Amino acid sequence: VVLVTYVIVSGVHGSAWTAVVKDIMILGVAVSLGIYFPYHFYGGYRPMFEVIEAAKPGFLTLPAKGMSDSWFVSTVLMSGIAFYVWPHTFASSYTAKNENVFRKNAVVMPLYQLVLLFVFFTGFAAILQVPGLKGAEADLSLLRLAKQTFPPWLVGVIGAAGVLTALVPGSMLLMSAGTIVAKNVFRPLAPGVGDVAVGRVARGTVPVLALIATLWALHGGDTLVPLLLMGYSFVTQLCPALFLSLGREPLVTKAGAIAGILAGETLIAVFGFEGWTLAKLFPAWPSLLTDLNIGIVALIVNLLVLLVVSASTRPVRVEERAAA
Repeated sequence: VVLVTYVIVSGVHGSAWTAVVKDIMILGVAVSLGIYFPYHFYGGYRPMFEVIEAAKPGFLTLPAKGMSDSWFVSTVLMSGIAFYVWPHTFASSYTAKNENVFRKNAVVMPLYQLVLLFVFFTGFAAILQVPGLKGAEADLSLLRLAKQTFPPWLVGVIGAAGVLTALVPGSMLLMSAGTIVAKNVFRPLAPGVGDVAVGRVARGTVPVLALIATLWALHGGDTLVPLLLMGYSFVTQLCPALFLSLGREPLVTKAGAIAGILAGETLIAVFGFEGWTLAKLFPAWPSLLTDLNIGIVALIVNLLVLLVVSASTRPVRVEERAAA
């Protein structure tokens, strides 16, 4: 409710100004906790990892099956590809004052990702200090550790940083999705409508999409990470059609793009909601293949379908027809 109200009232300018406050808070909170917890509970980073390894041998290494090396590499690859096709990053790019903004972002954004390292340190510190972190409880490790360590007012500051961290990307996602539905679905179906009507549809779509996202979050997985990776898997399916359309003569047709995207998205949805895995379907296959992230598998299927359908639906040029 707060997120929907925030989006409808504030718009992209509200998200931008909130992002300024959020970044200052999250930098202070994440870095401070990532340094304080390991030294407070263990006396440093190396002692922390030594204690964890002694208490849970093998916990700090990737398993031979499941979330193995194959899964890790394919997941990182999929996430890196999908990072460039999230629609809300395109929407925010249109608000840039000039091209220098993109140059600065290209320098700062990779450095900004280093903050995640301190978040990981906090998570490792919580492994032995907050027992029973299984399933969805693992998402609460930072707040649980903070509550038993700091006074209430500081826990409130940490919680506020978390709220802002959710509001900024959440609002951009909802705004982008609402705009896409209004301009790319509603307007083509009703070409005579004006900008005011399109704006109303965009705003009206926001609470509907937020409700769908909430239901998906409650039923799409136990923890935040599987939900996030499912989102990355879905958005990755836009890559083949986008990248193969950038040339002077696109290699993909409309029918091929749609068919490929639908094939990839359907595969992810079925595997995600039915709980299927390649290991269950093909137990005789080596783990190198069955442990691949389903997003990468869907991307391969997507690309094959796209190329086949595009080849069969590409119109014959006039000169080729004449030559024939």
